[in-house]
Amino acid sequence: MRNPGQVKIEIMDTTLRDGEQTSGVSFVPHEKLMIARALLQDLNVDRIEVASARVSDGELEAVRNICQWAKQTGRLDRVEVLGFVDGHTSLDWINSCGCRNINLLCKGSLNHCTNQLKKTPEEHVADIRRSLAYAEELGIGVNIYLEDWSNGMKHSPDYVFFMMDALKDTNIRRFMLPDTLGILNPLELLSFMRKMKRRYPDVHFDFHAHNDYDLAISNVLAAVLGGCKGIHTSVNGLGERAGNAPLASVQAILTDQFNALTNIDESRLNEVSRMVESYSGIPIPPNKPITGDNVFTQVAGVHADGDNKANLYCNDLLPERFGRRREYALGKNSGKANILKNLEELGLELSPEQTRKVTERIIELGDKKELVTQEDLPFIVSDVLKHDTPEEHVKLLSYVVTTAYGLKPMASVRLEINGQAYEENASGDGQFDAFMRAARHIYKNRLARKFPWLTNYTVSIPPGGRTDALVQTIITWNWNERTYRTRGLDADQTEAAIKATIKMLNLIEKEY
Repeated sequence: MRNPGQVKIEIMDTTLRDGEQTSGVSFVPHEKLMIARALLQDLNVDRIEVASARVSDGELEAVRNICQWAKQTGRLDRVEVLGFVDGHTSLDWINSCGCRNINLLCKGSLNHCTNQLKKTPEEHVADIRRSLAYAEELGIGVNIYLEDWSNGMKHSPDYVFFMMDALKDTNIRRFMLPDTLGILNPLELLSFMRKMKRRYPDVHFDFHAHNDYDLAISNVLAAVLGGCKGIHTSVNGLGERAGNAPLASVQAILTDQFNALTNIDESRLNEVSRMVESYSGIPIPPNKPITGDNVFTQVAGVHADGDNKANLYCNDLLPERFGRRREYALGKNSGKANILKNLEELGLELSPEQTRKVTERIIELGDKKELVTQEDLPFIVSDVLKHDTPEEHVKLLSYVVTTAYGLKPMASVRLEINGQAYEENASGDGQFDAFMRAARHIYKNRLARKFPWLTNYTVSIPPGGRTDALVQTIITWNWNERTYRTRGLDADQTEAAIKATIKMLNLIEKEY
């Protein structure tokens, strides 16, 4: 519900257009459709920009698929495509896709108009008006980008105002103001946006930030303070060069720092962020606000202690808002409070003396730069207390993996599950893949049970490590809509991965 004084801000996400201009990123048509559905249906973004006109046949297919789905679900008016002032070409391309909105790329600085287009401002306006007339004939709505608007305001403001005066009374719905080269700071942007609003108070302005000076988020806030009604974002900050304003951060800063209202469903932000990470191949930095692996993890023991007493180290960025939960890291900086928080989540109760011993062991492992996860904690507890692995229902009795040039690797695996031995063979695309297939056969064919789905697999060795260095394998699994992360450590990469797998199988066995 909108509170008095709250400003409503429209979010236009350009992950599928500007975000795809990230070096090395290219979405195939079905990926673009899945991302578009997540943005409009799950996150409830107001609008999405899905492509540039005339790029490729694959892009044509992708836009058609998105528009077909959007039309069927009543969301077609929220889909937009970037087009050019090129007569009928872009508009015909967009029309053939079934899209009903063009974001027309016009020139927002005299430098771009005269040196790129080789035209006078008057000639450029005349070309734009012809495009507007044809768009109206086709029934396509028009927003326009004033490309390089930031340089226009710095070096040729009279040109910017000439363009606005010539076009403000047309059928253009939104004037979109990009900081194309990411050159503005928040003070400049605030001043420029206020000038635009004073001269054109009834015009809807969008702001499109770029992050070249790491100021995209600050500039977004300045734009809203200056009266801007729409903000452009991309998931994970993807985009040309240093990228665009990250959607998750924009949502948080508008809500918490400006008391603005958007239509975004915050609880789905992390999920969509991970989808885009997977499709783009661009990993999310662990310290990235809102979506990074580490941002809701307390490392220092004093922080966990403060959270226990009165949430002393929490701010408004509560992880539950974004579909996440707070974690307490285990390592050399861990204190008793960190250990207790993790033990509490696992349902383990230890005496003060046992807790002290476990804390000492975790600090010892942390000094060796080994990663200690919550899933490791029961095994550490067991080791410290000189017991067998807790509830070790799944044991690896033996395995053989073979590889030969020109042949697929083979694996023979023997597992003991709840006291019963099972053996299966399989081939795979690698030694660990062959092992996994054999283990999956045991669960599927012999036990008639589902096998967890591997969602992420990382391998690391210590800096400067040699061929005999320990290999650390961290695997993320999904099972019954829960996420597990297990670690294996060994001099052999396959063995390390197998250790992580056996840990995971013991974790899920409790569910049965």
